[in-house]
Amino acid sequence: MDRPLNLHRIEVVDEDVAAILRTKTPAEKIEMIAAAHRTARQLIAGGVRLRHPEWDDEQVHHEVIRRLTHGAN
Repeated sequence: MDRPLNLHRIEVVDEDVAAILRTKTPAEKIEMIAAAHRTARQLIAGGVRLRHPEWDDEQVHHEVIRRLTHGAN
């Protein structure tokens, strides 16, 4: 980033990224969000399976949902 980071702001989108996002259609933006959500679910499921290899798919699924809706704690 060429600009200094504003420490009073939690989320900062780089201007170059913002410019790219402005060119996207609403449908493209929705697909990007859906893809990010799928990736998050896969990463969480992988971590759950690593920590709990004895769990079946349904248990993993419920834990993924719990973490997405209530956090990891």
